[in-house]
Amino acid sequence: MTDKIDDSLPLTVPLFSAHVEAGFPSVADDHIESSLDLQTHLIPRPAATFFVRAKGDSMIGAGIFSGDLLVVDKSISPQSGSIIIALYQGEFTVKRLIIDKGQGYLKAENPAYPTTAITQVDAFEIWGTVIHAIHSF
Repeated sequence: MTDKIDDSLPLTVPLFSAHVEAGFPSVADDHIESSLDLQTHLIPRPAATFFVRAKGDSMIGAGIFSGDLLVVDKSISPQSGSIIIALYQGEFTVKRLIIDKGQGYLKAENPAYPTTAITQVDAFEIWGTVIHAIHSF
């Protein structure tokens, strides 16, 4: 079954003006600042956006964990340092794209995994740039 987002209807939730302390608790404001349209915030270009679930631990240093929902935008041209979804040697992967002196690399964000040089003989295609990672606790 495929989850489908109806982008014709906004998805709005309350946005409170108070900030949440990560240290010691503070007094919370009792009012709502505005409504936040999650679809506009997370999916600025719906026609160019898709979702995919991450699997494995190669990107934990970038805050991407197994099971996270990745929001991917196909319309963004990836730059060196972008986190991308790519088809590499017939397998989908999420990695950081590094370009150094004209050479491309797929860099994991976990030292247990090697950085892979992209060569001309490799089957390689970028499918999109990751713009958000959503995970549950």
